[in-house]
Amino acid sequence: MDNLKIKATKHTPSINFDTEKNILVLKGECYPENISEFSTPIFSWLTDYLKQLTNEVVIVNLEISYFNSSTSRMLLEFFLKLEDGVVKNGNNITVNWLYDEDNDSAEEFGEEFEEDLDSLPFNLVVKED
Repeated sequence: MDNLKIKATKHTPSINFDTEKNILVLKGECYPENISEFSTPIFSWLTDYLKQLTNEVVIVNLEISYFNSSTSRMLLEFFLKLEDGVVKNGNNITVNWLYDEDNDSAEEFGEEFEEDLDSLPFNLVVKED
């Protein structure tokens, strides 16, 4: 399966899904004008990726410094898709929510996402300088 690489823009994060290393990285700010236009290719790729996984260890690193409410809903859907890949297919997927120590709102959002998930390992990780 091909990797998914999307360069960051002023309103969207960089996305790098490396299928050989099974590392998925989203980094930057996320407040696109059209969340569906932004998320549809990501979810399509993710669905295909999860279907082909065969019990590999997958690490998802999210370092989203700012996002809006529509992105929050998109992120929850993203996490639920990952969780579904854990529950239904027995995959070993871990999410790392990276945030700056002085960014209380990012930490709080990470805590809220963590509470919404039942079976997806979700780590709150303070970024190191």
